[in-house]
Order: sequence, then structure tokens, then C-alpha cells
Amino acid sequence: MKEISFVLNGEPRQVEIAPGESLLETLRTRCGVISPKDGCQPQGQCGCCLALVDGVAKTTCAVAGEKADGKEIVTLEGLPAEERELIAASFVAVAGLQCGFCIPGIALRAKSLLDRNPSPTREQIALSLAGHLCRCTGYVKILDAIELLAKARRGEATPELCRDGRVGASLARYTGSELTLGDRPYVDDMDRPGLLHGAVVLSPHARARVLGIDVGAAAALPGVAAVVTAADVPGERWYGLIYDDWPGFVAVGEEVRCVGDVLAAVAAEDEATARAAAALVVVDYEVLRPVLDPEEALADTAPQVNPRHPNVLSTTRVAVGDADAALAASAHVASGTWKTQRIEHLYLEPESALVEPAAGGGLELYTQGQGIFDDRRQVARFLGMAEEDLYVELVPNGGAFGGKEDMSIQAQTALLCRKTGRPVKLTLSREESIRLHPKRHPITMHYSVGCDAEGRLTAVKARMLGDSGAYASVGSKVLERAAGHACGPYKVPNVDVVSVAAYTNNPPCGAMRGFGANQASFAIEGCMDLLAEKTGLDGWEIRWRNALAVGDTFSTGQVFEKSVGIKKTLAAVKDAYYAARGAGRAVGIGCGIKNSGIGNGAKEWGKARLAVEADGTISLYNGYTEMGQGMLTILVQCAVEVTGLDPAIFHPKVDSTYALGCGQTTGSRATLLGGRAVKIAAEKLAADLGAGLGLADLAGRVYAGEVLIDDTTAPGQVTDKIKTHTAYGFATQVCILDGDGKLERVIAAHDVGRAINPALCEGQIEGSVHMGLGYALTEELPCPDGMPATFKLRELGVIRAREMPAVEVILVEDHEPEGPFGAKGLGEIGLVPTAGAVAGALAAFDGIRRYTLPMKDSPAARATGVGRIRSLGQ
Repeated sequence: MKEISFVLNGEPRQVEIAPGESLLETLRTRCGVISPKDGCQPQGQCGCCLALVDGVAKTTCAVAGEKADGKEIVTLEGLPAEERELIAASFVAVAGLQCGFCIPGIALRAKSLLDRNPSPTREQIALSLAGHLCRCTGYVKILDAIELLAKARRGEATPELCRDGRVGASLARYTGSELTLGDRPYVDDMDRPGLLHGAVVLSPHARARVLGIDVGAAAALPGVAAVVTAADVPGERWYGLIYDDWPGFVAVGEEVRCVGDVLAAVAAEDEATARAAAALVVVDYEVLRPVLDPEEALADTAPQVNPRHPNVLSTTRVAVGDADAALAASAHVASGTWKTQRIEHLYLEPESALVEPAAGGGLELYTQGQGIFDDRRQVARFLGMAEEDLYVELVPNGGAFGGKEDMSIQAQTALLCRKTGRPVKLTLSREESIRLHPKRHPITMHYSVGCDAEGRLTAVKARMLGDSGAYASVGSKVLERAAGHACGPYKVPNVDVVSVAAYTNNPPCGAMRGFGANQASFAIEGCMDLLAEKTGLDGWEIRWRNALAVGDTFSTGQVFEKSVGIKKTLAAVKDAYYAARGAGRAVGIGCGIKNSGIGNGAKEWGKARLAVEADGTISLYNGYTEMGQGMLTILVQCAVEVTGLDPAIFHPKVDSTYALGCGQTTGSRATLLGGRAVKIAAEKLAADLGAGLGLADLAGRVYAGEVLIDDTTAPGQVTDKIKTHTAYGFATQVCILDGDGKLERVIAAHDVGRAINPALCEGQIEGSVHMGLGYALTEELPCPDGMPATFKLRELGVIRAREMPAVEVILVEDHEPEGPFGAKGLGEIGLVPTAGAVAGALAAFDGIRRYTLPMKDSPAARATGVGRIRSLGQ
């Protein structure tokens, strides 16, 4: 240990640091400062850990702790109260944050920039954020926030926070100020007396037989409290969302099936000791040849990847009419093979869990998962304990996008707590996170699409094969959704689609924003462009002629009876589309459809409780997860609209106090179902308030709201009426390139049903467009030999602020009668049409029709500074 001295936020500090310790670790573990976050240590590529060192902005995860000796360090905690308030107000006023994990670093960067340049241009602001990554916002409103902050510092503006909680108002985000300043703890920011720190041992092989696990050296390391393996699991070791095919620990004698498999876990007095002990665990492997190609996995001679299920995870068929005959009779046919890639979610907050002993022998789990009641069910079975003995509370997470639906390290952390009798926190590194959690599915899609001489579609025939990796996750549902959305938002009288999900030894693939719809969209939008060329129509016109309307039949057989806004979104972009073409720009257009609600025969619930507290506040409980999308704020607005009460008195909570299990926060359904449940509960509260009772009179009362959706039909189900999903979102996007083929502008018109909070709606779409552009151009996660080719954030290809084009959002409201106040989900539809629109723009620019994502060979991709994976020679 080495002793260093420095001034932190105006106070002299003297601490002992360990060899190799980063300044970020010094600040967080030695000094208790939590506004700098660990998003990528030691890469220094996300900017979440920013601090001012002698007045210079530094990414502290890439600075050695010993270099702080004699320095003056400032974090957000050390700024004057008035400056802190102004920074927070500027970000919250313009909805310049979502999950919030990256924002403290960006906020401090903004201060540093404005101290040097009080009047920066928007381009200068974007350039200053080159070292920062935001996965949620698309940067548009972050730039707005910094512009507002600059004006406020110059005395030219005052940030105004919206306090109007009614539906249709842009109510300020719940806990937005605390998130901006880094004061609201994430799981890894939490502490407990006697806290132990955990670490895991992951397989270095995509496929190998485990011959032995020796934990002796690890257990003997001073400071280690416990080392656990499969042999220590008292309950059911295998878990999963659909199939119990994923072991919390791989046992001796079994095979590891991917490089994210866990062999052992360690608890120690500090994280450094836990990781050192994990490195001492010796695992003896017999390395086996992995199955990495889904085509190979389908062969009769292929080894079975997962012992709990054959290599064909699922097959989905959608058949209407006679597609072959219709294609043969079509005036024009477009055919091709489209391929999409594996994508890393790259939410900024790595996985973390904290578990502590509870009174009576129970446990308390603090999770960032997308479904706390699924976490509770799986962890309780893993430990062999009753669910009611496991209290679970959501700590709103730093981004998820589907990647935190499956269990990550909740079960292992809970076992360490049970074994030691002490609180345990386990947080993954960025590399461990990438290796462990499921990804976006790579899908190969063979399409043939026909139309008549006027460009009206006659048939779609498609064959899809998706790589689901080593575990089922929700892969069968992703390929089911791809099949159901294979025809896009278009009328197609003859459909023949077969979609297969296959196990391989690659990292698992599961839920990610878009959930199969965006993969299918890339293919069908490419076919629409090819047919437009054959018929002599432009991209807008052929889409208009085929767009669905009320009364039309969707590809699954569902007859649309309400809220089909695709033509409204097309009309909203028409003038801009033709104006850009008229100006000589290369323009692409894409349309999209995305279900709101899981549907396909699943039973779905929305559940809420409004508990009136003695202090006059109302606790608003629900079963869905806040992960940056603004759900807690939206639910408050649903309650305010009905009761007329001040939004400030509502305190949203997600925990197991009440039995509110709704499944995962997925399928763009949290607003659709959670909002309806809150509305029902609020109507009961409003009735009592209307009877002359005040909140003081109602203290202790709990108002329940529940809604059950059980009228959707499964694929292939024989029924008089097909209803595949409860609701659908629709969108049209236009991509415009500049004279060099670079991204210049994206126009995104989206049917949201009803914009409960317009600013949050815009932010969701802007962030989705950003993710869609990365998906189209620069993002991928190749896995040669089953191991990710890179863990570096820049190489993973997420687009930075300076590379983002202007984004214009147009909110279209086509009332959804099954949604709260007419609203429907929009968290995923925002990136469904993007890749197709970009591909169309690129084809207009250079005449090359691209069939494979990402389109790294394009001028638009080459203009960015991200996505080049050095180990692959890019």
C-alpha cells in the first residue's frame, strides 16, 4: 500500500492505495464519492468516470491512483450548490437524460467546456463529447441541455422545469436532478456495514468438458470469505425465462457451452481480493470443438449444444394463401439474402447485484433486472427457499434495452450471501458483462417478394435462421416476432414464412430493442426498394400504395380494427422526402411496425397499487422496470390525470411489497399495461377524493389496479378471430445524406397513440434512431471461436455525438383504445425502419444495394471514427 495526499472537493485527503489502483477506484472506494461511475474501466472510453484534476477533465478509470498525489480533484459533489442546481435544471428542463448513468460525467464535461468557452457552438459541444458515450438519448437533448446551460450561465435564459403532471404535458423526469448530479445510487454505488465483494470465474472456452475445479488456493487467500461452485447450490441450479436450460454454475463433468459460463464465485473483504482469488481458481478442461454456425447446428451430425433441448430451439410458420403461385403470377419479383449481425447492448451500467440477510432467515435482493418478480422466482428456486422469504427491490438501472431480462449474477450473489451470512455485492467488469449477457440475434433471411404492375404486393416468401447461442433466453420469441413482422406494415395477401432459432456455442442471444422486427424490416424494406426500381415508382409511393389501414389483414391473419397510423406517418414525411430529392440529395425511406404487448397467446398483466401514506404522499407500486425510458414518470402522469393531485406527492416504487408480478419489462408494454393498471387504481382513489375525503382521511388505504390481457392468439392457433397482438406502433423514417455520402439528417415520424409526455417520447425516438444508425452502419460483435473479437467500446461501433446527424421527430397520435388515454408503446419501434432507410439512401448515393449489416464499406460508415475492430484487420 502507498500513501498519497490530495485535495478532494476542497478538503485535504490522505489515503492508502493499492498497487495498480485507478484514480476512479480511489475516489469511489477510499473516498466514498459516487458521481464518477465505472462504465468501462480501464478503457477510459465512456466518460462516465470524469473528474477535474488540477482543472483538467480526466477519465479517472484510465489514470493511476498514485498520480493524484499532490493534485486538486473536483467532482460534481464539490461544486457550489447554486452551480449544481443550474446544471441539474438545465438537463432536466429539456429531458436531456434517460437512464442517467452517463450524465454526471457529461455534466462535468459541460462545466469544464463552459469554463473555457462560455459561448460554444453546437458543433463545438458535440466535439467536446468525443470521449463520452450515451446509449439512451441519441445526444440530441444532451446538446440542448448544454446549450441551455451556457445561456443560463450568461444570464440569457432560465431553465424551467415542467411541474404539470397531466397527460400531454412534458412533466420533468422523476429524480432527474439526482440522476444528473450522480446522487441517486445505482446498485454498485450502494454500501452496507460488513459488505463483502464478489467476483466470478468465467469459462475461457466456448465448448469444453469440465474435468475438475480446484478452489483451494482461492479459499486460502487472506481476506476471502467464501468460494462457491455448483456443488454448493442448495436448490435448482438451472434457470431461464422460458426453458430452465441455463445453469448458474457449470458443474464438474458437464460442458461449458459459451465463454460466459460461470464456474465459481468468490466473496472477499474487497473487490481486489475477490478478483485475485477468482484468478487462483484452477479449472481443468477438455477442450472440444464448438458449434458456431447455426446451419451446422441444424445438421444431424452436430453435437447437441445444450443438454436440455435439441439444437432447433424453435420453428415458427406463418402461412396465408399460396405464396408460390402468387409469386409465379407476379409482374415483378425481388429476391435476395439479407444478413444482420450480432450486437452488444452496451448499456453503460454493467451488471451488479447486492444481497443482504433479512430478519427471520430471509434475504433482500437489490437488482437492476428487467423483471424483479422473475428474478425473485429464479433466485428462490436456486437457493431452495420460499419466494416470500426473498424480498426483491428494483434499483432503476443504467440502461438495459432487453439485455437485463435474463439473470446475470443475482443468483451467484445470493448464494454468496447465504454462505457467508453477510451482505455481498457483485459487479461485473465491462469484459465480463459482454461475455455473459445475451445479444441481438444475427439472422440470415432469404426473401422473395412479388408485386403487380402497379406496385401492389402480391406475396412474401421468407426463410429465416437465427443464432440463439448457448441458451434459450427468449430466442424462440425473437424469431417468432421476426416471422410475424416479416411483411412489415404492408398489405400482403399471400404469405409463406418459416423462421428457425438454433442453439450454438456462441454467446446467447435474446431480447434487444426491436426484438426481431428490425431484422425483418431490413429485408422487407430492401425488397420494397428493389420493387420500386422495377415498377418505376419512388420509395414513398410504393410504400403508400401498400400501407396497412383499418380493416386490412396483417400478415399473421389479424384484421386491424383500430389505431393503424402508418399512412399518417408517411404523410408526415412526404414533403421533406420530395424536397430532399428535389435538392439532389441521396434519400432513403423506411417504414416499420412493432407490436406493443407480447401477445401471441401469452397472458399479460398490468398491476399497480396506490398506497396512501401517513405523511400525505402516495406510494405508487408497479411490477415493471424503470431503465431510462421514463416509465415511473409516465405512471405518475397517469395517476395525476385521473386524480388531479400534485405529481410531487407520488413516489414510484418497484419491489415485492405487493404481489405485482407482470413478467419482464419487454414488448413495448410497460406504458400500455402499467399505465392502464395505474389508471384503474387512480379511479378508485379519485372516487374517494370525490366523496369529500382528504388524503389524511385515507392514510393507510391501498388502491389496487389490475388488467389482464388474455385474448391474443398463438401462431398456428385455429380460431375464428386472430388477434396476434394487443396494439402496434407504426413509423416512417427518412434518411438524407450530404454530398459526400455522410449522414446529414433523419426525419422520424412515429405513431405513438397518445404522447403522454411529449419530451420523453421524443427522447425515446431520438435514442432509438441513434441505436438504429449504429446497427445500420458501424456496430457488430463478431465472435471468432465463440469469444468476442473485442471488448473496446470504440471498436464495438456505437456512434458518438459528433457523428450524429440532425434528427427531426414528428409525433403522430392515432388513438389506441386499449391503451391508457390512447397511448401505446414506442420504446422499440424507433429503430425498426432505420437500417432500411439508411440502405436506401446509400443505394441512391452510390448505386450499391447492400444486403449485410453493418454497412461498414459505405461512405456514411467510413465518415465515423468508430467500429473498426483492429484484431480483425478493419
